[in-house]
Amino acid sequence: MAQQKLPTKTVGETDPMPFFGSLQKEIERVFDQFRDPFAGSARDIFAFSQGSLMPALDIVENDNAIEITAELPGVKEADLDVSIDDGVLVLKAEKSENIDEKKKDYRLVERRYGSFRRSVPLGFDPDTSNIKATFKDGVLTLNIRKPAEAIAKTKKIEIAKS
Repeated sequence: MAQQKLPTKTVGETDPMPFFGSLQKEIERVFDQFRDPFAGSARDIFAFSQGSLMPALDIVENDNAIEITAELPGVKEADLDVSIDDGVLVLKAEKSENIDEKKKDYRLVERRYGSFRRSVPLGFDPDTSNIKATFKDGVLTLNIRKPAEAIAKTKKIEIAKS
Protein backbone atom coordinates (compact mmCIF):
# COMPACT_ATOMS: atom_id res chain seq x y z
CA MET A 1 0.00 0.00 0.00
CA ALA A 2 1.47 3.35 -1.07
CA GLN A 3 1.94 5.98 1.59
CA GLN A 4 0.12 9.24 1.12
CA LYS A 5 1.96 12.33 2.21
CA LEU A 6 0.64 15.81 2.77
CA PRO A 7 1.52 18.27 -0.02
CA THR A 8 4.90 19.91 0.45
CA LYS A 9 6.24 23.27 -0.68
CA THR A 10 7.81 23.76 -4.09
CA VAL A 11 11.50 24.43 -4.76
CA GLY A 12 12.54 27.95 -3.83
CA GLU A 13 9.48 28.55 -1.66
CA THR A 14 10.29 29.63 1.89
CA ASP A 15 8.43 28.15 4.82
CA PRO A 16 6.69 30.99 6.68
CA MET A 17 6.02 28.73 9.69
CA PRO A 18 8.86 26.18 10.11
CA PHE A 19 7.16 24.71 13.18
CA PHE A 20 4.46 23.12 11.01
CA GLY A 21 7.03 21.56 8.69
CA SER A 22 8.84 19.88 11.56
CA LEU A 23 5.51 18.90 13.13
CA GLN A 24 4.45 17.28 9.85
CA LYS A 25 7.72 15.29 9.67
CA GLU A 26 7.33 14.10 13.26
CA ILE A 27 3.71 13.03 12.69
CA GLU A 28 4.73 11.13 9.54
CA ARG A 29 7.56 9.42 11.45
CA VAL A 30 5.15 8.32 14.20
CA PHE A 31 2.65 6.94 11.68
CA ASP A 32 5.42 5.18 9.77
CA GLN A 33 6.54 3.57 13.02
CA PHE A 34 3.01 2.27 13.66
CA ARG A 35 2.85 0.85 10.12
CA ASP A 36 6.19 -0.93 10.50
CA PRO A 37 7.76 -0.69 13.99
CA PHE A 38 10.96 -2.37 12.75
CA ALA A 39 11.60 0.04 9.87
CA GLY A 40 14.52 2.42 10.04
CA SER A 41 18.05 2.05 11.28
CA ALA A 42 19.22 -0.31 13.99
CA ARG A 43 19.75 2.70 16.27
CA ASP A 44 16.08 3.73 15.79
CA ILE A 45 14.92 0.21 16.64
CA PHE A 46 17.12 0.10 19.74
CA ALA A 47 15.95 3.53 20.87
CA PHE A 48 12.33 2.49 20.32
CA SER A 49 12.76 -0.58 22.53
CA GLN A 50 14.94 0.95 25.25
CA GLY A 51 13.42 4.38 25.72
CA SER A 52 15.48 7.54 25.78
CA LEU A 53 17.84 6.83 28.68
CA MET A 54 20.78 5.86 26.45
CA PRO A 55 23.75 7.93 27.63
CA ALA A 56 25.88 10.05 25.33
CA LEU A 57 29.51 8.89 25.22
CA ASP A 58 32.69 10.70 24.26
CA ILE A 59 35.57 8.34 23.47
CA VAL A 60 39.10 9.64 23.00
CA GLU A 61 42.00 7.30 22.25
CA ASN A 62 45.69 8.01 22.18
CA ASP A 63 48.75 5.74 22.03
CA ASN A 64 48.68 4.88 25.75
CA ALA A 65 45.07 5.10 26.93
CA ILE A 66 41.38 5.44 26.16
CA GLU A 67 39.28 8.05 27.94
CA ILE A 68 35.54 7.55 28.00
CA THR A 69 33.13 10.17 29.30
CA ALA A 70 29.46 9.26 29.81
CA GLU A 71 26.74 11.77 30.59
CA LEU A 72 24.36 10.21 33.12
CA PRO A 73 22.03 12.94 34.42
CA GLY A 74 19.84 11.83 37.30
CA VAL A 75 21.75 8.56 37.83
CA LYS A 76 23.13 8.00 41.31
CA GLU A 77 26.58 6.50 41.74
CA ALA A 78 25.08 3.63 43.75
CA ASP A 79 22.83 2.71 40.78
CA LEU A 80 25.73 2.62 38.31
CA ASP A 81 27.54 -0.61 37.40
CA VAL A 82 30.79 -0.44 35.40
CA SER A 83 32.58 -3.65 34.42
CA ILE A 84 34.89 -5.14 31.82
CA ASP A 85 34.10 -8.53 30.31
CA ASP A 86 36.50 -10.06 27.78
CA GLY A 87 37.76 -6.72 26.47
CA VAL A 88 34.34 -5.07 26.43
CA LEU A 89 33.50 -2.17 28.77
CA VAL A 90 29.91 -2.49 30.05
CA LEU A 91 28.01 0.44 31.58
CA LYS A 92 24.68 -0.35 33.25
CA ALA A 93 22.40 1.80 35.36
CA GLU A 94 18.86 2.04 36.54
CA LYS A 95 17.22 5.38 37.14
CA SER A 96 14.10 6.00 39.13
CA GLU A 97 12.54 9.26 40.13
CA ASN A 98 9.44 9.86 42.23
CA ILE A 99 7.99 13.32 42.65
CA ASP A 100 5.13 13.97 45.03
CA GLU A 101 4.61 17.69 45.42
CA LYS A 102 1.70 19.13 47.38
CA LYS A 103 0.90 22.83 47.25
CA LYS A 104 -2.05 24.89 48.37
CA ASP A 105 -4.14 24.43 45.21
CA TYR A 106 -2.58 21.43 43.40
CA ARG A 107 -0.76 18.11 43.78
CA LEU A 108 1.84 16.81 41.35
CA VAL A 109 2.73 13.11 41.30
CA GLU A 110 5.22 11.81 38.72
CA ARG A 111 7.13 8.55 38.47
CA ARG A 112 9.91 7.90 35.95
CA TYR A 113 11.83 4.67 35.58
CA GLY A 114 14.38 3.49 33.08
CA SER A 115 17.51 1.47 32.64
CA PHE A 116 20.24 1.09 30.07
CA ARG A 117 23.14 -1.15 29.19
CA ARG A 118 25.86 0.19 26.93
CA SER A 119 28.83 -1.87 25.69
CA VAL A 120 32.07 -0.48 24.27
CA PRO A 121 34.57 -2.93 22.70
CA LEU A 122 38.07 -1.89 23.76
CA GLY A 123 40.13 -4.23 21.58
CA PHE A 124 42.22 -5.32 24.58
CA ASP A 125 41.72 -6.66 28.08
CA PRO A 126 42.99 -3.95 30.47
CA ASP A 127 44.41 -4.48 33.92
CA THR A 128 41.75 -3.12 36.30
CA SER A 129 44.45 -1.54 38.47
CA ASN A 130 45.25 0.72 35.48
CA ILE A 131 41.73 2.14 35.26
CA LYS A 132 40.84 5.44 36.90
CA ALA A 133 37.10 6.10 37.29
CA THR A 134 35.46 9.27 38.61
CA PHE A 135 31.79 10.20 38.89
CA LYS A 136 30.86 13.81 39.52
CA ASP A 137 27.70 15.81 38.77
CA GLY A 138 26.22 13.04 36.63
CA VAL A 139 29.32 12.59 34.48
CA LEU A 140 31.32 9.34 34.56
CA THR A 141 34.92 9.61 33.36
CA LEU A 142 37.03 6.50 32.77
CA ASN A 143 40.73 6.60 31.93
CA ILE A 144 41.80 3.13 30.78
CA ARG A 145 45.53 2.62 30.28
CA LYS A 146 46.44 0.22 27.50
CA PRO A 147 48.58 -2.77 28.42
CA ALA A 148 52.06 -2.96 26.84
CA GLU A 149 51.04 -5.78 24.47
CA ALA A 150 48.14 -3.66 23.10
CA ILE A 151 50.50 -0.72 22.51
CA ALA A 152 53.02 -3.03 20.78
CA LYS A 153 50.28 -4.37 18.42
CA THR A 154 49.50 -0.89 17.10
CA LYS A 155 51.40 -0.21 13.90
CA LYS A 156 51.28 3.16 12.17
CA ILE A 157 50.78 3.11 8.41
CA GLU A 158 52.42 5.99 6.60
CA ILE A 159 50.54 7.52 3.71
CA ALA A 160 52.73 8.44 0.74
CA LYS A 161 52.36 11.96 -0.58
CA SER A 162 51.54 12.07 -4.25
